[in-house]
Amino acid sequence: MTGAQDRAWMEMAYGLAEKARGRTSPNPLVGAVVVRDGKLVGHGYHEGPGRPHAEIVALGRAGRRASGATLYLTLEPCVHWGRTPPCVDPVIAAGLARVVVSAVDPNPLVRTKGVRRLEEAGLAVETGLLAERNAELNEVHARFITARVPFVTLKAALTLDGRIASRTGDSKWITSAPTRDYVHLLRGEQDAVMIGSGTLLADDPLLTVRHPAWPRKKLARAVLDSRLRFPAGARMLETLGRGPVLVFAGREAPADRARALQARGAEVLRPPGGAAAWTLDLVLAELGRREIAALLVEGGSRLFTSFIEEKRADKAVLTFAPILAGGAAAPGLLGGRGADRIAQAIPLKRTRSFAIGDDTIVEGYF
Repeated sequence: MTGAQDRAWMEMAYGLAEKARGRTSPNPLVGAVVVRDGKLVGHGYHEGPGRPHAEIVALGRAGRRASGATLYLTLEPCVHWGRTPPCVDPVIAAGLARVVVSAVDPNPLVRTKGVRRLEEAGLAVETGLLAERNAELNEVHARFITARVPFVTLKAALTLDGRIASRTGDSKWITSAPTRDYVHLLRGEQDAVMIGSGTLLADDPLLTVRHPAWPRKKLARAVLDSRLRFPAGARMLETLGRGPVLVFAGREAPADRARALQARGAEVLRPPGGAAAWTLDLVLAELGRREIAALLVEGGSRLFTSFIEEKRADKAVLTFAPILAGGAAAPGLLGGRGADRIAQAIPLKRTRSFAIGDDTIVEGYF
């Protein structure tokens, strides 16, 4: 195999891994192809928790043709029992001549151990091809598996002058219908979406995924509501089949309101350990305990500001419409005191932008 051929086969493996985006959490996205004498003899990807891993699917399709072949794998094989058995043993038993691994697994239980087992078994192993692709593809998994908290993406629709609503609080709709479709596509890649109580009261949102690409996607809805102002008649409570509703209430929030919400099917959560209120760290730890690896935060301004100021956000997806709202009282994305000098402004790194109709989408990392 030439370097160009190796790269092409690994690109195919990544294309397969992409097919399961939004469906494998909290597991990583992984693709695999088996090539013998320059021909594809097996392929596969991990479809979801509890389903066979990519290399097992690919080797199963290859069968006896795997003997003497090359396996291209986007992530090293696992060496531990989880919902499925370790993958490294079937890989060794397949009689492969060579294994090309793109990236090692950030999971401390696996990291480099899968590669080492393959090498100890006498297989020719190469690592690092297109590893940068894996870092982006599995950024959510890497964050969750190492810190046990979700990867946090802030999503906001803004006017060109930086407002997320008018001075009266109206925000329907800042961006166009095609841009909102894109946001629902993004929601489908998440495990949970979060808002504050102000957004709940102002918009009465459903926070469901409404996109044809995700016909059965369930999404946890998390609402930070220290005083339990959550109305028992909120529309969100009519959609519990689309995902649980988690209400993070303060220690002193009224018990009768909690009972009313629980009677409607919501789960009311009080701060652990006798704390008076939920901190972002406590909230993220609770979501991580529930194996929520990808969290989309959709508002409002106070919640955005808390995540940014406390450095708990990983990424931002900002959709800009070519309109000007004005008004000193109109809320912006980031409140708080603000920077004293432009040199102290918070930068977004590794940004990219693209257009959807007249709207502009900007994505970047904190």
